[in-house]
Amino acid sequence: MRIAVGSDHRGVELRRRILALLTDLGQEVIDVGTEENGPVDYPDIAAAVASRVSRKEVDRGILICGSGIGMCIAANKFPGVRAAPCHDDLTAEISRRHNDLNVLCLAGDTLGERLVDRLVRIWLNTEFEGGRHARRVQKVADLEHRNGMP
Repeated sequence: MRIAVGSDHRGVELRRRILALLTDLGQEVIDVGTEENGPVDYPDIAAAVASRVSRKEVDRGILICGSGIGMCIAANKFPGVRAAPCHDDLTAEISRRHNDLNVLCLAGDTLGERLVDRLVRIWLNTEFEGGRHARRVQKVADLEHRNGMP
């Protein structure tokens, strides 16, 4: 699986850890940064990952900022992107199983390393159920089209 990973300045160390984990798990990773120590605007990093997911250049993306919320908001502005912050095993699993989440957003300020490793593994290994959930995901895509997203 091809996965783009990005963080603002508050998620640099966690991003590096996730890149190593993904590589160890045999995933193909694209690192979009940042390596900056000073402030970096999260919408720029979110766009670098979400645009790749939207254009299907990668299968999924992972974004890290202080809370995961800003990255989520920005990433969801791209057609076909389904981004959400996950903070425990249940949200990581259900986001995939029911929502076919393709961009995982993580809080660099509040999640421990072992928890993040577990969340990433759950998110990678959980399959989308389809069925009634596929109908609902399609309705979300229809909303994008009706409201001006290509």
